[in-house]
Parts: sequence; C-alpha cells; structure tokens
Amino acid sequence: MARILGVEIPGHKRVVIGLTRIYGIGNKTSNVILEAVKVDPDKKIIELSQEEVSTIVKEIRDHYLIEGALRSKVQLAIKLKKDIGCYVGKRLREGRTVRGQRTKNNCRTKKGPKKNAIKKRSRSTSK
Repeated sequence: MARILGVEIPGHKRVVIGLTRIYGIGNKTSNVILEAVKVDPDKKIIELSQEEVSTIVKEIRDHYLIEGALRSKVQLAIKLKKDIGCYVGKRLREGRTVRGQRTKNNCRTKKGPKKNAIKKRSRSTSK
C-alpha cells in the first residue's frame, strides 16, 4: 500500500483509480493531475517511483483543496446556510431533502422509518 497525503491507497490499483480514494479527488480531477505531472494513468500504484509520487503530491498540494480542509469548508458552508435561514438552510435544519427531490414515497433515510397512520387493533374474543 502506498501512502499519499495521509491516505492509504492499495498498490494493486491503477493510479487514476487509486487517487480517487482521496476525499476531494474524483475521476476527472485524477486524470487532470496525472496529465499535469505526465504519469501514465494505467500504471499500478506499486510501479510508481518515489519521484513520481512526490510530483503527484506536490501537484495536489499546490492546486487542490482536499481531505480535512475541504471537509471543514463544506461544513462551514452548510452552517452558514442554516444561520442565515435561507430555504436550503431551513431544509437542512429540518433534516429534509434539499435539492428538489420528491418526498411523498422516497427519502426514507432522511425521514426515518414509516409511521403507520392507523394501527390495527387485535380483536380478541374475550368479553
């Protein structure tokens, strides 16, 4: 396993896929990074030389916001929306969907388990 910017990346994966393990880097960003440092995307992580790894790390540090810094920036943006009381902030505060999804039948993760409107009584024959 290789360690890039504090993230363990399995050595048997291709570099372009392995970089997506880092929070804030997806497929497209991974390809852009590898083009900038001129590393073959089809190489395995194990096959990378120490110089290639250091150039990849330098490119990511210089041009991209990743991991903890990105997570805190996202959380601050969410907190700001909640504080100013905009529509999205109100939905976030209530724990409801934000991006226009239908909620009549779906979004059980947000809404929680179904609540039965009418509970059936058990009819017993005892009088």
